[in-house]
Amino acid sequence: MKSDASVRAWYRPMRARRRDEAHRAATPLELFFDLCFVVAVALASEGLHHDVAEGHVGHGLVSYLSVFFAIWWAWVNFTWFASAYDTDDDVYRLTVLVQIAGALILAAGVPRAFGEADFTTITYGYVVMRLAATVNWLRAAAGDPAHRATALTFVVGVGVVQAGWLLRLLLPPAWLTPAFVVLVVADLLVPVLGERRRQTTWHPHHIAERYQLFTLIVLGEAVLSTSVAIQRGVDAGNGQLWSLAASGTLIVFAIWWLYFDRPDPLPPASY
Repeated sequence: MKSDASVRAWYRPMRARRRDEAHRAATPLELFFDLCFVVAVALASEGLHHDVAEGHVGHGLVSYLSVFFAIWWAWVNFTWFASAYDTDDDVYRLTVLVQIAGALILAAGVPRAFGEADFTTITYGYVVMRLAATVNWLRAAAGDPAHRATALTFVVGVGVVQAGWLLRLLLPPAWLTPAFVVLVVADLLVPVLGERRRQTTWHPHHIAERYQLFTLIVLGEAVLSTSVAIQRGVDAGNGQLWSLAASGTLIVFAIWWLYFDRPDPLPPASY
């Protein structure tokens, strides 16, 4: 018979984790979350590559930045919340799986966003991810009285902004870009307002590791493009593709070196 310590709880109160918690590292659930986001990043990169190859650089950049904001901001909010409140109970796992489902919905909408400027599916996926996150913030409000005001600010702020994203789908085309800018600013302001009340207890070294992992996801797309260039250079006997592949490889190596040059990017969490 298993002891209570060896059985994961289906539900436990969501209390703030300690900033100085020892051996705080990315969990298998967080790594699985990242893996599913690779799909969305890959499709966004593919759309950008196609538009640049067709000479539609401006359209490609605008579409890519719009899509990447949804990917990146959903990932950032999940990561910082998990750093402070990950309980790894069954309810938390199911909520995160809903967020992952939202990421897959978002990824499914990327081709249409680039090809037809239709962000409907992406918006639905983004809203699913963000509203699932509010469930965890409600749990944090219930389980952590000291940060209740902060958690409820996130709940209200995220909910209002997601309503705005859905209403944006009803606007005429001329208003879509201004509405996008306003909603991006509003989304970015939610954590600013929430953390002003009382800062959540995110773990510095855990956050540093999580950002390193996301950077590796993005660098992976550059590595894939370099590999494709090498393959096409071999098949076509094209020296220009070889030089392009070599340049791309050096750029990726340099970016990796610069980003990961400091082994301990943050001071010890002594507060």
